[in-house]
Amino acid sequence: MLLKTRGIIFRSTKYGDSSLILEVYTEERGIRKYIVSGVRKARSSTPASKLQLMNLVDLIAYERPGKELTRLKEVQPALIYTRIPFEVERGTIGLFMLEVARNSIREAEQNPALFAFLFDSFAFLDTTSGPTNNFHLHFLLELTAHLGFLPSGDQGPATPLFDLREGQFIGGFPGHTEYLADARAALMYRLLHADRRELATIKTSREERSGLLTDLLRYYRYHIEGMKEINSLGILRTVMS
Repeated sequence: MLLKTRGIIFRSTKYGDSSLILEVYTEERGIRKYIVSGVRKARSSTPASKLQLMNLVDLIAYERPGKELTRLKEVQPALIYTRIPFEVERGTIGLFMLEVARNSIREAEQNPALFAFLFDSFAFLDTTSGPTNNFHLHFLLELTAHLGFLPSGDQGPATPLFDLREGQFIGGFPGHTEYLADARAALMYRLLHADRRELATIKTSREERSGLLTDLLRYYRYHIEGMKEINSLGILRTVMS
């Protein structure tokens, strides 16, 4: 059978002399793997430019029950980036988002809400005209809702701290050191409840962003078993500094 779906290219691996194996997060089937033949040939009908990491695509694929690896019949851009490939900060943020998503999502089934969130996040990163320096933090917080560990409760005078282990705002010392103090917890709460179009109005320092980024990745490691190190983190820190 043929499957028509939108997808986000998560990973690309060379296969043989001219082919690729793609890992694609699809709208209809979750994570799927596909062989694309002849990509690196001069007259390929599917040039490698269509298959770059992070690309948003419309694809037609052959599907066979029980087969983990099938072939792509056709792939076309669902959206052509105009800024991510040419602006270092946006490109670096995008690669960080992609790596976090790739390391967090293990699903081989349909999840329309998660797919829509990811697709819209990459599209917004490419098209927004506002500053993007808070966007990766907002992305990490919004993604927790789809992964099942959205921070709970409200941050305020009665519950000023955030317990990273329990995933909730609390009123006092939790008995361990894995928590955020008042100011860091307040920034996290503000970003958590902001619309992405409001992010440009939230003023943050480089130190605040760097600290919260470290804390959020700690939070992810507590709630995702086997969460790998994010290789693009060092590059992101360098670019955002």
